[in-house]
Amino acid sequence: MLDPRFVIVGAAISLIGIGVYAVDALRGRVKPNRVSWILWALAPLIAFAAELTSGVGWQSLTTLAPGLGPLLVLIASAFNRRSYWQITSFDLTCGGLSVLALALWAITGSGNLAILFSILADALASVPTLIKSYREPATESYWPYLATAVNGAIALLTITAWQFAEYAFPVYLVLMFAIISALIMFPHLRFRKSSHDQTHPTPARPSPSPPPTTEP
Repeated sequence: MLDPRFVIVGAAISLIGIGVYAVDALRGRVKPNRVSWILWALAPLIAFAAELTSGVGWQSLTTLAPGLGPLLVLIASAFNRRSYWQITSFDLTCGGLSVLALALWAITGSGNLAILFSILADALASVPTLIKSYREPATESYWPYLATAVNGAIALLTITAWQFAEYAFPVYLVLMFAIISALIMFPHLRFRKSSHDQTHPTPARPSPSPPPTTEP
């Protein structure tokens, strides 16, 4: 296991990755989905507060970094209209469900439930960007997502007592953001034909021959 203070390195990697994305958003190279990024700022900050109340130590920085970074992206995208991604009704639905999950946290008031609902809220907020990364990978950059996944992985390597409050959010970060990173980094994999199709192409149908002509 790594020294618990290594989570500082993970948090720094996450912030650097998101910082690079914020610069790209400022220059119009990427188009962040604002529904995702607004809620990505809100949910981790709530989870961070819940982790503190549950006695989580250094690992709580793993949750704090993904909450602060999105604020930079939102500020950067506000200065460049080319960074705006058109929000759909599906995005708003995911956002509404995410807010509902946060409201359920407020009702329960329990530390572990707060973390659970914050993960659910963050996951629902991630769905629009997850779909966007699959359909339009050229409008995204993998740096913030890969950095966030690395941040979660480092946090997991520092855990000595495997309690829900300590491992839940890092596990989620690794799974969700590794998937988004892969969709952006390897878009060609989505369109690759199967080996059967490549080795056994479907034969073209012969064109029908013209009808015979009769001489008078």
